[in-house]
Parts: sequence; structure tokens; C-alpha cells
Amino acid sequence: MSPSEPVSPDVALGELGALLLDSGVSVTDVRGTLERVRDAAAPRQDLAFAVLPEHVLVSRPGVPGATTVASGDGSDLTFRQSAHASRLARRLEAGQVELDLVPSHVAHIRGIPRRRPVLQRTLGGALLASGLAVLFRCPWWAVLLALVVGALVSAIVIATDRVRAAAAVVPFLAALVSTLTVGVVADRLDLGAVPLFAVCAPVALLVPGALITNALLELTAADIVTGASRLMYGLIMLGFMAAGIFTGAAVTGLRVDPRSAALVGETSLVTGHGGWEAVPPLWLSPFGVVVLAIGIGLSFGSGFRLTVGTIVVMLCTYGALMVLSPFLGSTVATGVTAGLLFLAARVLERVTLAVPATVSFQPAFLLLVPGTVGLVALASFDAQALAAAPMVFLSLCIGTKVGALVADALRITRPIPAVTGSIRVIR
Repeated sequence: MSPSEPVSPDVALGELGALLLDSGVSVTDVRGTLERVRDAAAPRQDLAFAVLPEHVLVSRPGVPGATTVASGDGSDLTFRQSAHASRLARRLEAGQVELDLVPSHVAHIRGIPRRRPVLQRTLGGALLASGLAVLFRCPWWAVLLALVVGALVSAIVIATDRVRAAAAVVPFLAALVSTLTVGVVADRLDLGAVPLFAVCAPVALLVPGALITNALLELTAADIVTGASRLMYGLIMLGFMAAGIFTGAAVTGLRVDPRSAALVGETSLVTGHGGWEAVPPLWLSPFGVVVLAIGIGLSFGSGFRLTVGTIVVMLCTYGALMVLSPFLGSTVATGVTAGLLFLAARVLERVTLAVPATVSFQPAFLLLVPGTVGLVALASFDAQALAAAPMVFLSLCIGTKVGALVADALRITRPIPAVTGSIRVIR
């Protein structure tokens, strides 16, 4: 299409929806965003939207046929690109960008480069795993081992990234490698039963916590087909990861301490043995959160400013869970924290364009809140953990829904500041 040729609203909105899908936005939210953009930028266009996990269909009632736009090549956008996608949608809602310019903006966002992606993802996986091990108070040997295995798992993911058929095998392979490594070390050092997060922390990057929670949110919004398919895919991934852990444990004779399956706010105060078998003191847990946030930023390509925002959000989330869990229990505290966090993310989004809600909410939503709950439940094969996992996810969904309703009821719609020129890259 030549630059002078006008762009059809159907194509422009379809490309915007595909960009949001690649940003990790649920199909329910994508459809809602497209409807708001249509009302603001093309009020005279009678357009209807059907959003699937990898396609956006734009149709006109009574007119045969529909414009179908597929999402990207299967690779998700970085957090920095997701921030720009959210910013573009909000500027369209505010009438600051014309629909004709959407394809050029979308191409610009998809083309934002990522510096040293292999190094960032490898280092990010290592920091993410070690930060999670510190947060859940694994022994120091497990923290150091998680640092190494986390980098190894990231290398496996990078090596198989472009092989579509390997997507189903990678969760099993990563969990198997992690368990084998921990099992061999535990056997050589005669460490006895090891904490569950010594095995789960290195593969937390692959846990589909956000996918399953998004699926439940879509199911509650009557997007049955998409929600059910996402839920089944997430459960299959969890099953493959649990199978990898079981296989590795059977080969090495690894024994997992059943008491180590805990959520944030339930970590034990026992200090353990001395030396490398000692447990990090509780006051180091916030430091673990910071390392975890930096690991997420590197793994998902946040850039410096968004990583700082991630650190602040995750520290607030951790503080809320630690304060609320003793009074409300971990399950209810998860829902309350999710609601408060989502409301705060919406407020922050309306105050400034620099931190969209999808980017500020997702890191804590992805790991600190649901985190490895499902994987821990399957790997521990503990009846109480298995029963608690669905309740944690449901509590998270309810809290998020309530937070969204409160944000809409309060009409948090501060005018978006005008932005001139091209979209700047958030560093």
C-alpha cells in the first residue's frame, strides 16, 4: 500500500488489535479497546470485532466477509514495545492519532530494537531464578544453583525460540534439566530433602501463570472458546513441567521437602543450618524481590525506566501480601492485593503515559501473585496445595475484576497529555 493511499478503518483497527494481542492483552480487553477506539476515531463506521488468540476479525453487520488480521510471527513483544502499544491505543482513544497513521505506528513499534537480547535474556533468567529462591528462602546453595540453572534454562529457551514445534517440549525439557541438576548436586553433597523452589525457581520463567489467569478472566467475560483453549494450553504446559520434575526426581532419587510448598506471606521463619545450608534471613526477602524484578526486566526487555517501575510495583505487592496474609490468609490476600494493584496501575496509567497498566501490573501479576502456584501444587502432589491452587487463581481473577470495576466507577479518565512528533523509545 502506497503512503498516499488511505488506510481502511477495518485494516487499521485490525492491526491495532493484533499488536495488542502480541502485547499479552486478553481478548476481552482487546475487543473493549477496539470498540473505544472505533467510537473515538471512527464514530460513523459501523464495525464489529471478533478477537481470537491469534487473529482479529473486523466486520460490518449486514455486509458479507470480514477483514482478518493475524498477530505477529508467534513471538511476544517486549515490555517496552507493549508500553508503546498501550500508549498508541490510549492516544487513539483520545483522538490524538488518526487511524490512517496506525499502520506506520504499528510498524515502528514492532521494529523497536532490543539491545543484546541473548545476553539480557540469559542474565535475566539467572537473576529471576536466584531472586525467587531468595524470596522463598531457599538455602544459599540453592540460591547459587538457581542462578546457574536459571541461565541454563534461558539458554535452552533461546535456542528453541524459533522452532515452533519445540514449544510443547521446552517446558518438559527445562523442568527435567533443572531437576536433574538439583538432584545430582543434592546427592553428591548429601543434602537430603530439598526445598521445592530450588527446583521450581529456575523454570519460573516458563510457568504460564498469567496465561491461566487471563484464561479465567476471559471465561468470566463470556469469551468461552478463547478462555477454554488458553486454559487447556496452560494446564498442558503445567503438566509437562510437572512431568519433567517427576522424571528428573525419579532418575536422581531427589526428595522434595513437602513443607516447602508455600506462597508469598507463608515463608517459614526457620533459619536452618549453618554455612551454605543456611536460609537467607527474612530481611533479605525485599532484596530478593528487587533481584527478581531486575530479572523480569531483562528477560522481557523492559528497559531502564520500566524496570525501575517494576521494582517499585513488586516491592509494593510484596509488602501488601506480607501485611495482609497473616490477617486474611494467602488466598484472600492475593485477591485483595490484585484488586489494589490493578486500581493503582490504572491510576498511574492515567497520570502519565510512561507506565501503562499492562506493563506495571503484569510483572507482579505474572510471578509474585500467581507465580508458580500451579506448578508447585502439581510437583508437590499435596492434596492441600492442589486444592489451594485453583482458589488462588480465582481469588486473583475476582480481585482484578473488582479493581477494574472500581477504576471504571471512579471514572479515572484524566486527560492524556498531548504528545507531538514520533513515538519515543522508552529506555
